[in-house]
Amino acid sequence: MSLGRTAVVLIDRMAGTCGPEAEAVTRDLGFDCHDVNPVVSFHNPADLASWTMPILELLIISGAVFALVHAIRRFRGEGDPTNLALWFASLAYLAVTEPPLYFPEWFGLDEIYGFIFAHNQFTVQFMDDRLPLYIVAFYPAISALAYEIVRTIGVFARRGPFIGAVCVAFVAQVFYEIFDHLGPQLKWWAWNQDNEQVNHPMLASVPMTSMVMFASVSIGFLTYLVVRWVGPGRSEGQLSGMAITGRSIAAGVLTPLGMLVAGVPSSLFGGDSPNVTAQAWILGVELGLVWLVGGWLLLREARSEPAQGAIPMSRFVAIFPIAYLVVHAGLWLASLSEFLDAERGITDAGTPIGSGLYVTLCFLGATGVLVILFKDRRRIRDTDRPEARVAI
Repeated sequence: MSLGRTAVVLIDRMAGTCGPEAEAVTRDLGFDCHDVNPVVSFHNPADLASWTMPILELLIISGAVFALVHAIRRFRGEGDPTNLALWFASLAYLAVTEPPLYFPEWFGLDEIYGFIFAHNQFTVQFMDDRLPLYIVAFYPAISALAYEIVRTIGVFARRGPFIGAVCVAFVAQVFYEIFDHLGPQLKWWAWNQDNEQVNHPMLASVPMTSMVMFASVSIGFLTYLVVRWVGPGRSEGQLSGMAITGRSIAAGVLTPLGMLVAGVPSSLFGGDSPNVTAQAWILGVELGLVWLVGGWLLLREARSEPAQGAIPMSRFVAIFPIAYLVVHAGLWLASLSEFLDAERGITDAGTPIGSGLYVTLCFLGATGVLVILFKDRRRIRDTDRPEARVAI
């Protein structure tokens, strides 16, 4: 390809980053996607589209930092790099997943997927204002939250990586969807409602594909790979730092393959004229399996004798999941009046609302998970006693 032709292609692709669909969605969010910085931009927290946005940023970014500090402490104190590997594997997963979602035209996927969604402008933004800093932090924060809860309950120590990962998928679902169903109403992001190929079927304002693949399958599969490759029994003096790093990156890069496999049943009813009803049933069944299987396994483990794999409770798992739940409960309560006054799923501000019934179930599920976590009073916070080791 000639230099001139290459330049034309690049210009066309850059122009495509703010096509008509992206322009319409970002305009509804309150900004112009033509007037953005291609690398990084900063915005006054007091001037964001919603007063809830700085609160969300503070919660998620501090949670990611807290998770990193906890991961380093576990690695140095107990010699277990799993938390640290999961933290960086989450970023690798972000790096291979988010750009194609924001800019499908860059990867030749625009005709297949089209324009999917856009984040609003938060305090710090990257990549043409498509990627907020808090989203970068969200991946390691939610992965650490789900993994550390399940690990502390003792599932990984007693049952191994597969059962543990299934429980992680359930825990991630109930915490993630509390956030996912609130975002569109508060203009944290907006889905392209006209994208029938990817964004439908929807449960209220949230694509069901996102609920299944991103909120459960991805986090569960990522956790399985990390624990399987660098967890206890693999990393005790057997893996070098370079090997742990390589396996962490590989886990993040390979996670979309697990999502692809899980998405095959619903994709059979896709194509140019997707059967949305059939897809909704299939995704609904998959979502139900996450709840039934993951929830049942976690309850079963909760009834196990604590002495069989009881794990000391860290400050991270004792604080961040509660903080996450309390802050989101406060944001939901503050938005409840607007939610209840919505007509045909649209608020007076013109934003779509999430599913109140499903969010209520998620709050109950997340609360139940925390009850299971704290019920064993014999767990000791921040001790140096290493957990029971099992062959992985």
